[in-house]
Amino acid sequence: MIETMKYILLILAIFFTSMNTFSQNEKKFIREGNKLYEQKKFNDAEVNYRKSLQKDSNYFKGRYNLANALYKQKNYDEASRLYSTLVDKEKDGKIKSNVYHNLGNSYLQKKEFEKSIDAYKQSLKYNPKDYDTKYNLSYAMQMLKQQQQQQKNKDNKDNKDKKDDKNKQDQNKDKQQENKENQDKKQQEQQKQKQVKKEDAERMLEALKNDEKKTMDKVKKEKAIGVKAKIEKDW
Repeated sequence: MIETMKYILLILAIFFTSMNTFSQNEKKFIREGNKLYEQKKFNDAEVNYRKSLQKDSNYFKGRYNLANALYKQKNYDEASRLYSTLVDKEKDGKIKSNVYHNLGNSYLQKKEFEKSIDAYKQSLKYNPKDYDTKYNLSYAMQMLKQQQQQQKNKDNKDNKDKKDDKNKQDQNKDKQQENKENQDKKQQEQQKQKQVKKEDAERMLEALKNDEKKTMDKVKKEKAIGVKAKIEKDW
């Protein structure tokens, strides 16, 4: 029994020693990351924060500081994703307010103004007197209004362009129809002229035939008269 207890105590001692070493390594990377962060070496700081998370992927300080380092490197997508996972991990109101504030900043940088406004409002729930958050909220609301106005202007322009295109298409159709009608009319005129010319030619031919017939009749008549004139009476 005594030997068993010694064995259990030995195991616990090893476990707590390992945990303590584990925690020390974790905090060591955080401290080193913080030094680099203050020196504005954000990429190096990120490396150390990630090393701390290899020891404990749910370590709040590691994830929070990593999100800050990513934000400083303008990696707003991953920063906002990390901040979003932290808002429910912390109970302290001030820290929670900071997380929401930084989340709002990430959305603001991505021009996702509605999301940034919601995040700033959440931040002010936990720290209503925070001036920076109030200012950022006001700015985000102003930018949202400007964005909506720009979108409205763009929609109006698109609608106008579509209407102009439709009018132009209608005008082109009308012009094509007019050209077709003019072409048809021209063809009809040409056919009519051809018909008139044909009728004129037929009339001229008929007239020539009549003239020729009259001439032939006259010649025949003159011949008859001539013959008759040469007959002498026998008396």
